[in-house]
Amino acid sequence: MYQVRGRGPRVTVLAFDGMSVFELGIVSEVFGLPRPEFDSPWYDLTICAESPGPVRVIGGAALHTEHGLETFAAADTLIVSGVPDVRADPSPALVTALRAAHARGARIMSICSGAFALAGAGLLDGRRATTHWRYADLLRTRYPRVEVDADVLYLDDGDVLTSAGSAAGLDLCLHVIRRDHGPAIANAVARRLVVQPHRDGGQAQFIEAPVTDDPADDRLARSMEWALGNLAEPITVEVLARRAHMSARTYLRHFARATGTTPIRWLIGQRVHASLALLETTGSPIEEVAATVGFDSPVTFRHHFARTMRTSPSAYRKAFTVSDGPS
Repeated sequence: MYQVRGRGPRVTVLAFDGMSVFELGIVSEVFGLPRPEFDSPWYDLTICAESPGPVRVIGGAALHTEHGLETFAAADTLIVSGVPDVRADPSPALVTALRAAHARGARIMSICSGAFALAGAGLLDGRRATTHWRYADLLRTRYPRVEVDADVLYLDDGDVLTSAGSAAGLDLCLHVIRRDHGPAIANAVARRLVVQPHRDGGQAQFIEAPVTDDPADDRLARSMEWALGNLAEPITVEVLARRAHMSARTYLRHFARATGTTPIRWLIGQRVHASLALLETTGSPIEEVAATVGFDSPVTFRHHFARTMRTSPSAYRKAFTVSDGPS
């Protein structure tokens, strides 16, 4: 078993009155829990508040921190886990701390409504960013210079990263580990958390939509079920539409309403997802894996795999082999 070699990069997360501890728990679990099994220094996490002292959280409890904005701004990675009020401006002191940290090269992250603090500090101007889908329109309205993408689970713009609703913060944190330490360690951490290293789809699939008795929804579901059982076959929108007894145009409309994406984007995601088990548990050549899940060539498979997983099929397979040690 490996031992941690000294302290790793400093991470700070901002707590605030009235917050849920869920987002704080995500950050603490990923960046604060010691992981001596890895042969590299892990992160050094500090929980901060705008003013040191007690911080009231949902449920009538309170946590206490001695660390204020000076400590918060001094880290290598700063995480804003939310804001008390999405319609209020961040405090001048927080804006100053965020801008100062960004100016010296720190990495700034937000979870859920935390994007409003980053936007209020001007750090999202001219950038793509995301937040919880419920707040996306408000973020666009309040900060028109921000290119809001309400469909994704998280966005990485290099030195500034944003995530969607609360649980998407876990996806972003695992992405940061993958970026900092590689897919082997990210996969190992995901396994210890008992979560997928990478979730398929964006948050459009979680947006509230009215439940209907439209029989077309049933036909759509059956066509998708058929596709999942026949991924190796050449599948087009026309093929799926025929399965659902619809025209292609009608099928596209129903599919977008039900899933928030297009049939082809969904199909690519399912094929990539189906390839993971083959890469993890078999030694089949990449060409064979690609054909088994329905990609017409290894080149196409590698392209879509890299776009979805941010690594190559070969590197993903190696990472799972490497991370199969004791948990």
